[in-house]
Amino acid sequence: MHFKAFSKKDSTNPNLIVKKRKPALITRAPHMVTITKIKKRDGRIVEFDSNKITEAIWKAAKTVGGKDRSLAESLAEQVIRQLEKQLKPDEIPRVEQVQDIVEKTLIENGQASVAKAYILYRQKRTKIRRTKTLLGVVDELKLPLNAILVLERRYLKKDERGKAIESTSQMFRRIAKSLAEVESQYGKNDAEVAKCESEFYRIMTNLEFIPNSPTLMNAGTMFRQLSACFVLPIEDSIESIFDTLKTAAIIHKTGGGTGFSFSRLRPRRDVVKTTGGIASGAISFARIYDTATEVMKQGGRRRGANMGILRVDHPEIMDFIVAKEKEGVLRNFNISIATTDKFMKAVEEDGDFGLINPRSGEVVETLKARAIWNLMIMMAWKNGEPGVIFLDTINKHNPTPRLGQIESTNPCGEQPLLPYESCNLGSIDVSKFVTDNGEINWNRLKQVVRLAVRFLDNVVDANVYTLPEIEKITKGNRKIGLGIMGFADMLIKMGIKYDTEEGLKTGEKLAKFINAEARKMSAELGEEKGNFPNFRESIWKEQFKTMRNATVTTIAPTGTISIIAGCSQGIEPLFAIVYVREVAESLGRSLVEVNPLFESMALKEEFYDEELIKKIARKMSIQDVEEIQERVRRIFVVAHDISAEWHVRMQAAFQKYTDNAVSKTINFPNRATPDDIDKAYWLAYKLGCKGVTVYRHRSREKQVLRPIESDGTLADFSFGCPTCI
Repeated sequence: MHFKAFSKKDSTNPNLIVKKRKPALITRAPHMVTITKIKKRDGRIVEFDSNKITEAIWKAAKTVGGKDRSLAESLAEQVIRQLEKQLKPDEIPRVEQVQDIVEKTLIENGQASVAKAYILYRQKRTKIRRTKTLLGVVDELKLPLNAILVLERRYLKKDERGKAIESTSQMFRRIAKSLAEVESQYGKNDAEVAKCESEFYRIMTNLEFIPNSPTLMNAGTMFRQLSACFVLPIEDSIESIFDTLKTAAIIHKTGGGTGFSFSRLRPRRDVVKTTGGIASGAISFARIYDTATEVMKQGGRRRGANMGILRVDHPEIMDFIVAKEKEGVLRNFNISIATTDKFMKAVEEDGDFGLINPRSGEVVETLKARAIWNLMIMMAWKNGEPGVIFLDTINKHNPTPRLGQIESTNPCGEQPLLPYESCNLGSIDVSKFVTDNGEINWNRLKQVVRLAVRFLDNVVDANVYTLPEIEKITKGNRKIGLGIMGFADMLIKMGIKYDTEEGLKTGEKLAKFINAEARKMSAELGEEKGNFPNFRESIWKEQFKTMRNATVTTIAPTGTISIIAGCSQGIEPLFAIVYVREVAESLGRSLVEVNPLFESMALKEEFYDEELIKKIARKMSIQDVEEIQERVRRIFVVAHDISAEWHVRMQAAFQKYTDNAVSKTINFPNRATPDDIDKAYWLAYKLGCKGVTVYRHRSREKQVLRPIESDGTLADFSFGCPTCI
């Protein structure tokens, strides 16, 4: 009986795989356990549970591909027998004593790889316990270290001294209870509400589903602003400009992010009839918003984030394109150009393009469309900004066109919204649904999708809104954005390379399934609780009798919640196998991350070595690391191993079955040319993406992710958006 037949290459034939022999496992009849108590590390005496030994061994075994749980049970019996021999009469064993015997027993039974996995896990838990003690965090869920750091910094409730006053499980219970209570508004009895709370709690503590940051922070607290994404209108008046700024500050205070279109503002040097002066222009007011956000973030738990958008036909477009050429300018903004089909056609035909004064509606200047386009391309090549949104593509899929045109998005671009509209997001870690056989558990995924849609819909009712206008349009459309994270991890577990046709087909099938099941659930909720009020003004009235939500799916970047879930971000490929996440400004420290699937694979294939991990930590890619087998290197591709075309095609595959939009970074090596950027933009437009963001390696000095001991960076995937994640 073995957990797994570990293999090595034959010395005479490197392509031949031979089996290692292991000592036979000595088994005995079931043993009556005489130990009743055990001493914890903190000195507490608790009931002894032999099943915990079995579970610990089984967990380590599964890490290296173990299949036989009965072997874990037999090994646990050996551990207990050995422990009983060591103990004096009435002596209570210590936890560390048990763990030492587990290690010894595994090695004596020829389970060296399992022993190594167990030892590594033990070392990690020791480090986590020390950190939790320093932070004052109680973690019943045994979350990863970086998850604890994030939760303590941002999400756990604190007292006036800044000390955490809730544990990790209590945080999720607070959220589950707050959102389940909404069901009582729709006639559910106490037992039904309690059942809903239990289901919400389970999918969160299983780390199968995590809602967006404002919900994690504020649900069940005095703030109760739970939405991540807002779009606020800016009209061409001082009153509107500063009223909107005030609203944005309040939203930032409670953890939300804001998007603005500055396109309605008259251009610089235009006449101001009320004063007889001249206008300072759209960019000048963007700077004011940036400064206010900078001030606000000094006292908040999270830094504010903004999206600034300008239509491609605005007279200030050329200045706006280069507004962030100098690093550090508009640092609290992502900026994007809102392009139109008319503009794209003019670029394609090398035609002229008119710039229109929004005050008068008159063409005030005519430029070559390619002159605008080439400057956009050059700046994106230089430092990744501005991004591009395809405005007509977005509005072609606007679910409520009679209510108005969409002009802007949230800070990361994945949530196009009407003026004053807000949306709440949440993501499913799809890697949690891969079975031991490398298949997707579609039934369990369906269950979690249905629960997540109910959860997110309840957020709309549990929310406290900053303005009556926000409440009216948000409750009128009840948009939600259910997305995914852990997609790269899922592909690795399934043995599928990211940049392959199989990878694309898997992504498209997954997106289609989640979107369809989310839509079905929304239709059922519409029958149960009522349609969204603007249903008759929507595109859905021709297709469905009932619908609770105008939109149901969004692919967000999930930078923070993926740390909590312990998975890869959104639909992005792996950033690197080992890397540093530079978040000292927002979290107070930088985070070192090691991909756990690679670590498990290294243990399973018996090439794990501390020196190898250190070597990998200094590299972005493992494709030239000869110590690692080719078949392992093949599935552990990282962002810079993947061509821009595959990045764009994967984004388009998900966009095909996503109601809102998809957050995705198109990565380029430093050697990429502006022509490469140009091709990626056109491909994204032709394939139906709603926007595109590119990043060329080392095109910025200060960036979010980098290899260890490197002055470069892997990518700035989140582009400064902490709110939708």
